[in-house]
Amino acid sequence: MRVYVAGGSGELGRRLVPRLLERGHQVTATVRTPGRADAVRAAGAEPVVVDGLDAAAVREAVDRAAPDVIVHQMTALSAKPDFKHFDRWFAVTNRLRTEGTRHLLAAAEAAGVGRFVAQSFTGWNNARTGGPVKTEQDPLDSEPAKWQRESSAAIRFVEQAVTTAPLDGIALRYGLFYGPGASQSMVEVIRKRQFPLVGDGGGVWSWIHLDDAAAATVAALERGRAGVYNIVDDEPAAVSEWLPYLAESVGAKRPMRVPAWVARLLAGTAMVQWCTQARGASNLKAKHDLDWQPVWSSWRDGFRHALIEQPPTAEYGRDR
Repeated sequence: MRVYVAGGSGELGRRLVPRLLERGHQVTATVRTPGRADAVRAAGAEPVVVDGLDAAAVREAVDRAAPDVIVHQMTALSAKPDFKHFDRWFAVTNRLRTEGTRHLLAAAEAAGVGRFVAQSFTGWNNARTGGPVKTEQDPLDSEPAKWQRESSAAIRFVEQAVTTAPLDGIALRYGLFYGPGASQSMVEVIRKRQFPLVGDGGGVWSWIHLDDAAAATVAALERGRAGVYNIVDDEPAAVSEWLPYLAESVGAKRPMRVPAWVARLLAGTAMVQWCTQARGASNLKAKHDLDWQPVWSSWRDGFRHALIEQPPTAEYGRDR
């Protein structure tokens, strides 16, 4: 198939493009700056420099590529997390999930694209009630923290827009990414003991290695049915379980424990809720419908063996 990857130079895009090429697909991958085009071209894909928020440019790029499938992986996060001002940290990504999605869907309709696969998320946005693990049928959080409302609305928008569009629309709710390129900042914070255990650490997180996320995306593109899929590993875990393990895995001291009220002052309500009330996600639907199985089925093995090793090339990572 002819595949248009919007966001082809991001951490997930850099793993996705080689997999698509290995499967025999013809790939056009977008980059935000000309400096990233050479790496895409060297991998065997056709690069195109385009601003995902420029409707006319997106329309022209999609028309020129004439794809069978569009994969929307556009994000724009700064390197340093800012949980206290979450929506400000995600401001451009939220625009890409709203305006950018509109532009891509309009271009897809005009070009007669048959399938559209978009990045979504599962984690802090799950409803903080009921059991610790949620399926795709469970509701999202109807009352997110004040500084996550815009981000929550953007996630809802991309899912609804894609799955109700007049094409095969698939939204992939990825868990927390880890792996080379996605873990360095968190590892640095943990080594500095700046990521404490908050309260009882009872919030449940679901993780996914970038390589497994890329493999699931290919599976969804090739054989998924319209709808929503959780793309996570097999072992949702409480912060009180995975955080000390991660610290030990990277040779850091055991995280300090702080009361929730202290963490709220330092990091904001959003982070406290995520660490104490979050719900994880089930991957059973994706495993069954997509015939997909994560290689790193547990974050335990992934943290030990596939966390921050550098990919074979500095410019454009290859899969395991």
